[in-house]
This record gives sequence, C-alpha cells and structure tokens, in this order.
Amino acid sequence: MTKHLTALDAGFLEAEDSDRHVSLAVGGLSIIEGPMPDFTALGAGIAARITRVPRFTQVLRTHMLDLSPPEWAEHDGFDPSDHIHLAALPHPGDDEALFRFAADVMERRLDRDRPLWECWIIEGLRDDRWAMLMKIHHCIADGIATMHMFSGLSDDGERADYTGEIRAAHSPQHTGVDGSVGLNPLSWVRGLWGLAASATSASRLAFEGALEVTEGLLRPAATSSLVGPVSTRRRFSSARVSLADVGRICDAFGVTINDVALAAITDSFRAALVRRGEKPRRNSLRTLVPVSIRSNDAIGVADNRVSLMLPFLPVDKEDPEEQLRSVHRRLIRAKSSGQREAGGVFVAAANVVPFPFTAWAVRALTRLPQRGVVTLATNVPGPRQRMRVMDREVVRVVPIPPIALQLRTGIAMLSYADELVFGITGDFDTAPDVTELANGIERGVAQLVART
Repeated sequence: MTKHLTALDAGFLEAEDSDRHVSLAVGGLSIIEGPMPDFTALGAGIAARITRVPRFTQVLRTHMLDLSPPEWAEHDGFDPSDHIHLAALPHPGDDEALFRFAADVMERRLDRDRPLWECWIIEGLRDDRWAMLMKIHHCIADGIATMHMFSGLSDDGERADYTGEIRAAHSPQHTGVDGSVGLNPLSWVRGLWGLAASATSASRLAFEGALEVTEGLLRPAATSSLVGPVSTRRRFSSARVSLADVGRICDAFGVTINDVALAAITDSFRAALVRRGEKPRRNSLRTLVPVSIRSNDAIGVADNRVSLMLPFLPVDKEDPEEQLRSVHRRLIRAKSSGQREAGGVFVAAANVVPFPFTAWAVRALTRLPQRGVVTLATNVPGPRQRMRVMDREVVRVVPIPPIALQLRTGIAMLSYADELVFGITGDFDTAPDVTELANGIERGVAQLVART
C-alpha cells in the first residue's frame, strides 16, 4: 500500500527547500563502551535491524505541480552499506572532537534520490569508547518516533522501556493525520466537515489558541543576535544533568521536569545575551516548544505528530528560582490557552485540504523572514534502562536538533537512564558560543539544586 506524507511531514521538506543553508535532518549520537566490534560484523548487524523499518529502505516520490502529496516507494537496488560509514576522530578523541564531527555530518543535506538516513560508526574516542551517529530526515518522523527507531537498533530492539507515557495520549486526537486526501472535492469537503464536527467541543479554546499562535509568529521578538539568517555550517555541544537532581528540584518547587529544563535554558540564554552585550528583555526569547499529539499505541509509527506552544522564556528575570516559577506559570498558561489544540487543528485541517493548496501555502510561509520565534526547545522521553549495541553498553545518548527558519540555535532534551541530556545546535558564524550555552544549562540546574 502506498504511504503518502502528511502535510506536516511534507512541510519539513518545504522548510528545507526555503533556505539553501539549512538541513532538516535530526540526529542521535550514542556513546558506547569499547572495544569497538569488527566494523564488517557491526555493519551487518545494523543493516539487519535497519531493514526492519520500511522508511529506511524507501525513497520519496514527488509529483509534478504538487498535484498529490509525496509518497514513499521502495528503493530499487537498496544497499544498506551505502548508508553505513566508518570514521575516526583525531587524537585525543574528546567530546570537542566528537561534537565537531557530528556538526560536520549534520550540516550536510541528505540526498533525496536515496533513502533519507545515514549511520556513522566513529572510532578513536578516548577512554576506550566508540560512537554511533544516526541521522534521518525530519520528514520521516518526529522526536518520539525517531527515538523509538533508534532504540530498535539496540540489542533490546523495540522492547526498550520508556520513561513514561506520552502526555497527549489521553487527550482527544484530531482526525485527518494520514494525509491521504486527493483532489476529489467531495472527499475533502467531507473531511473538513468531519473535522469541524469532531472539534466543536474545543472550538473556542482552539480559536483562542490560534490567535495566540498567529500573534506569536507574526509579532517580532525583541531584536537580538539570536535570530536571523544562518550559514551552511553548524556547531554542536551538549550538557548533562542528573535526573535525580532534577527530581529533587521538582519535589521542592512543585514543578515538572520540563519546567526545570526550560528554566535552566532560560538562565543560560540570559547569560548569553549579557555576554553578547545585549539586554535581556521580557520579549527576547519566544521559544517554539513542540508538544506531542501522538498516542501511546502509535509510538512506532514513522511520521510527525506534534503541535506547539510559543511561550516567552523569562530571560529578563535574574534570580534562578524566580525564573523557574515564571516558566512554570507560563507553561500552565500556554497549555490552558488552546495553543496545543490550535496547532492540532491546523495540522488536521491541512490534511483534508487538497495538497496543492497546502504545499503552496507552506512554501510561501517558510520563505517569509520570520522574527517572532527565537529558538527551539524540544523534549523527548528516552529509555529507562541503558541500552546495549553488540553487547556493549550505551553510556550516553545525545539528541541533535536541526535549525531553520532564521533560528540560530536549537535545543533538544532527552531523558536516558539516569540523565537528562541536552543537545545544542548553533549556526557556525552567528552562534559561536554553543559550548557556553551548554555549560550555562548545567550551571542553571546546579543553582536550582542548591536552593532545595
């Protein structure tokens, strides 16, 4: 059966096409205890697991004039060895060298004439370790589905136990996510009618949320060096904090893990603005916070199922505890404002409108020089237990987000085993301080721990 891309999936292709300087691939960097297995045997093992996922053996097939959505088709002559590569870090094989290599890999666009993924086996890490970098295009899957696919490459496969259920799984889901509506006017009119009927009970909330989302996208944030055109090159860094420490903060202040993470990000960005000689203002850091609308029984489905919130992070506040409480209040307000529901309605509506209209609209929107959103902060739950690859323990998993649409930095958070790991991607020319941002996040959590 042919599988079409949803409007949201295809939107990531359009966003990439809107700026020749961006690559909308997402990555997962696994650091593994050595010694590294024989590369031939390792590659064969990875290939066997990769081919279980249909998207990894398929290519995109597009249609002239966007008369119907792009669709997935089997790639004739698919050879997994074309996608699995071996690389070695220069001495001393430290985190700086590893992150430089990861940035180099992630900044290059994937070839759309081939399946949209790469796997890099990296040797030469210090402390007798090696690494595996998985890179896939964002049009294939969102963060939760991507983490599920990455886990499928481990010895435990898809049996990995995650840190909790998806929060949105218990919320009503909008229809129309399969993106299969064609050009028959009766079919999309019926789809819109069904969507309107299913959304009636939440229509007012979604309408109010839509106004807030629209305002957030159209009203420029305070002018700063954090937003603007980007180059083709990237920088990357990472921060790690103990989930036990984060839990202590949650218990002490009655907040969530996401609140703590965003408060630490707030403190780090405040320091970055001061470091750059800029004044942190109340409207300096409107942040795109993706929200999953994926049900628990769809964790393994390869597509994008996200809505969004657009809160301002309180970089104008200096005290860490005040930052945390303000983040908590603002997220509660954003969740109750209908922003998530509005995003879900937009996505569902796009899937029941003929694809040429949505494609042309997305293409136009992604080419606008938006200045309302300043950065991205996305949180993905990872496995509770440590994974193993070829009977070697995965000691750390680092998420790698893309940047696009004038965002010069993006942050992804991943809970893995007993750590919360932050991956920070920055534009090479305009965000040279990603390592300082990472250090600032760790410092922000440490300051909150000291207040418990």
